[in-house]
Order: sequence, then structure tokens, then C-alpha cells
Amino acid sequence: MGLCLSGSDVRGGKQAVGGAHLRPTSAADHNNVSGQNDAVDFFFKSRGLHALFTQIELSLSASKLRDLDIASKSDPMAVAHAKKRDGRLKEIGRTEVIMNNLIPAWIGKIAIAFQFEIVQPLLFRVYDVDTKYHNIPVKMLKLEDQDFLGEASCVLSEIVTKQNRTLTLKLHNNYGPQVSRNFGTLSVHAEETVASKSAVEIAFRCSHLQNVDLFSKSDPFLRISRIVESGNSIPIYKTEVINNNLNPIWRPITLSMQQFVSKENPLIIECFDFNTSGNHILMGFSISVISKIQKSVGDLEKLHQERTGATFMLPSTQCSKSQLFVEKFVEKEQYSFLDYISSGFELNFMVAVDFTASNGNPRNPNSLHYIDPSGRLNSYQQAITEIGEVIQFYDSDRRFPAWGFGGKTFDGTVSHCFNLNGRAGGFEVDGVEGIMAAYASALNNVSLAGPTLFGQVINTAARIAGQSLSYDRSKYFVLLIITDGVLTDLQETKDALVRASDLPLSILIVGVGGADFTQMEILDADNGCRLESSTDRVATRDIVQFVPMREVHSGQISVVQALLEELPGQFLTYMRCRDIKPLNVQMAQTCA
Repeated sequence: MGLCLSGSDVRGGKQAVGGAHLRPTSAADHNNVSGQNDAVDFFFKSRGLHALFTQIELSLSASKLRDLDIASKSDPMAVAHAKKRDGRLKEIGRTEVIMNNLIPAWIGKIAIAFQFEIVQPLLFRVYDVDTKYHNIPVKMLKLEDQDFLGEASCVLSEIVTKQNRTLTLKLHNNYGPQVSRNFGTLSVHAEETVASKSAVEIAFRCSHLQNVDLFSKSDPFLRISRIVESGNSIPIYKTEVINNNLNPIWRPITLSMQQFVSKENPLIIECFDFNTSGNHILMGFSISVISKIQKSVGDLEKLHQERTGATFMLPSTQCSKSQLFVEKFVEKEQYSFLDYISSGFELNFMVAVDFTASNGNPRNPNSLHYIDPSGRLNSYQQAITEIGEVIQFYDSDRRFPAWGFGGKTFDGTVSHCFNLNGRAGGFEVDGVEGIMAAYASALNNVSLAGPTLFGQVINTAARIAGQSLSYDRSKYFVLLIITDGVLTDLQETKDALVRASDLPLSILIVGVGGADFTQMEILDADNGCRLESSTDRVATRDIVQFVPMREVHSGQISVVQALLEELPGQFLTYMRCRDIKPLNVQMAQTCA
């Protein structure tokens, strides 16, 4: 099967096979632009905006796609759009890219809220992603640069009202379905999001796999699929590739109940030999006591308890020594972002503003720092004001540490982390109004200078987050950096971010103006490759999110969605890795 482009690398896309780089399919973890996001929902519901909807996940697969590549097959990616009343399209999600495959079954899901009282027209488009874009994150791909493979339309209710909740559509070109040329088909399967917090952590290993490579050993990976009511299967996870190994041990994986549905639901576990062409060779499929190609989560638990293996067999033979073992099986609860926030966990925000000369002379109307006498807000004031409402909502005391960087302060020295309010003894300000006042005052007392260095600001925020661990594990910190995007200390910043990845800290970088934000996108690490320090240490998790304000102002994304898209996932990754539970759960366990 294919490769997820979001994790591809120069080693032939082996990272791309792994499910670890895909967005989670658990309802509590969604980062999809249209999916449920606890932080966003909580923000709106607190203002009395209660939507009546059911969260739905769409699984996509296609067959008989056109082959537009000369030396290989097409590398398809599917994109889902919602049609607005005025006819405009709003993108609601993308799948991963599957390389060299004309019958793809994508693992990435499309999340959407089903509202039965309104008609919700959908448009699906399939693209062949050009090889030169294989190291670019899926969400950053420009669709106009990809080859169009076909499109299909339907109404969401058509899918959910099908008996098996699967609708197969004929793909056609942009001119409409009346053209008879065969573009293949697209199948859309809908499932209601499961609200259960149950999950299982499983570690697999195999022994005596058959070697199907000529000049080396096989490069195995596992693909896990769930069988649905219709008898068809939907892929839910792929492991990483293990190079040249016939006795591989894979990293532990976590499957949510949204993925496996129940302990009794049958799963298909297949082992493939990785090929760079995308034509991965099936090395075997798991045989269970009940069915030759099925295993349920309950069966896997039994294998772990009995320390026995399940025999693999190639489709062409009934004799094999290859076996699948379950090295680890742990049931656990996956608490949601709201579980933590409602139990008393706090988000503490910090702000840093760019005072480098690349912003332009503040006295010049073209400067990003120009204070307009008419009261019109400049780019930084707009960012502070628009983001402020979201920030204040999640900060309990609404007192923000606020710094500037890259400016020449009153003593004539360039500082890369100075108190925005100008006070030597304290860096906190009260609310958004306090940030705005401190910012305006700083423009009168600080000269723009440079270079642009993030390292000191990040280290200062990290020190505050680290100190909190000694007295309160229920605090999580978020540093907001507002910048024009021209970064000087890229490696030093990476080093600081890698060190900070162990702490209860996330960093939101907001880009203002029209600069090239390529460096910010590197720091965001949305390509599935974690940041590496100058000493080759790899970040324990992704803690950066980059938001270009020009996309917000153009209407492509909302401020709330842009800011909170990745924060819940980063927060949950930190808490889960350290087995930190919501405060009410901690109290209940202590009392017990």
C-alpha cells in the first residue's frame, strides 16, 4: 500500500508509512480544520453558542484512478470541500498522499459536523502530487500545482442514510459528470465519532518473516484495518518501517476506541515489505483461531496474556514459520483537553513582540509598527487585539508576562528579551489592554535594531515553565511570539525548542506582514519530522504552531481556529507522556 506524504523523507518515504505521523483519529485529538476541537468548542459554548450536530468521520478510498506518471503510478491525495450557499468552496480536510497507487485506501480521516436540519453539499477532489513536493507537509501543498485526477459531489445526508453508510461516486473532470471518460470511482464511508475515552497501547514484534528481497533482508511494516458492517475493511494504522530485519520489533502504538470500535470487532493485520516504488509486497496476514485473516483487540490481548504468537501465512501457501507476537498490551483512559481544563488545569500565556529593524521605521506609514493617529491598528496591534480575546479566555488571572526582543533599550544596548512595560522589576501586564499600552510605550522608548533572535525569549519562557514543576503540575504555559518572520538564529532557536519540548510549554508564532515565513514553517515541524538540535538531540514532541495573520485576514481561517488548532493536541501529548491525569481523577485515586 501507499505512503503518507506528510512524513516522507529522502530515504524513499519510509517515515511516511508510519501511522505515528498521521493526525490522530480520536475525537479528542482532532486537529482537522472541520473536526471537533475541544478548545474551540469550549470557547464558543462558553458564549452561549451551542451547535446541534453529530460529529462524523469520513474514510475515503478510490479505484481505477488515472495514471498520469510516466515511470511510475500516480501519487493520489484526496481533498474534501464544503459548498457554501453562495457557491464558494471551503476546504474541510485532506488525506495523506499515497505513492504509486491507483486504488488508494487513505488512513487520514475527514472530520465534519453532520447537521440533519440543513443540506450540506460536499465536493471531493483527487490530485496526483508531483514528486518534487514529496517533502512538503500535506496542508502546505498548493492544489493548483498538483495534477487533477477527478472530482465528485454529493450531499452529506446521502452518505449517512445509506444502510452501510458507504457511498460510491463516479469521478469526473471539472466540466461535470456528463463527460463519459472514465476517471475511476471514489468511495466515502461515514462513521459517528465515538465519545469513549478508552484506548489500548500495543507493541508488536514478528519472528522468522519470509525474506522477499533479493540483495538484502525485507523491510517490514504492519498495516491494521478494521472490518465494517458491509464486510469491507478500513485502514486505521500503519507502523514504521524496520530496515533489513526479519525479526522486527515496532514502537508501541495507541489505538483509540474510535479506531477499533470494540474489543470484539475484527481487525486485519497485514505485514508488508517496503518498496520505494509503493508496490509493497504482502509478506503474510494474521491467522486467528476463528478466522484466517482476522484478529480482534480481544484476541490480541489473549495473545499477550498467553505469550503465544499467531502464525502468518502468505496467500500462496498454507505453511509458514512467520509469527506475530504482542509484546505489550495496556488498556488506558485517554482524557480530553476539556477533562483537564474543567478539572482545574490552567493555561498561562506569555507574549513576545518583535522590535527588529526589518519591521520598518515606526514613523513611516509603511512600517508594521506605525501608530496611525486616526486610530487604525497596525499589524502588531491587530494581532494583539484579535488574539487577545482567545488568550484571555484561557488564562485565569489574565496577567501576562510580556517581552520585546531585538530592540535597543534606554541604556543603548540591544536586548533580545526585555520587559515590554519598561520596568526592571516585573514583566507582567494586566490583560490585553496592558499589552497594548506597554507596546505603545515601548515604541516611544525602544529603538528598532536587530538581529532577530528567538532563543533568549524561548529560554526565558522555558525557565518559567520549568520552575512551575516544583510546585504545581496543573499549569501549562503558552508563549505567543509576534514577528515579521525574518529569523537570524535558526539553529539556536531549534536548540531552545528541543530543550523546551520536555516542559509544559507550547509556542504560538504569529507572522505579521508579507514576509517569507519559510523559517517559521520549519519550526512548526508539521512535516512529521521533529526538530533536531545542534547536538543531534531530537525534540520529544512538537511544541510549535505557526499562524500567518494574512491568512486570517483573507478569511482562509478564523482566529480562534488558527490559534487553537494544534494546542489541545500538544497539551494532551505532554500530559499523556507523563501520565498526568485530570485533577478530579487524581483526587479520586488518592481517596481510593
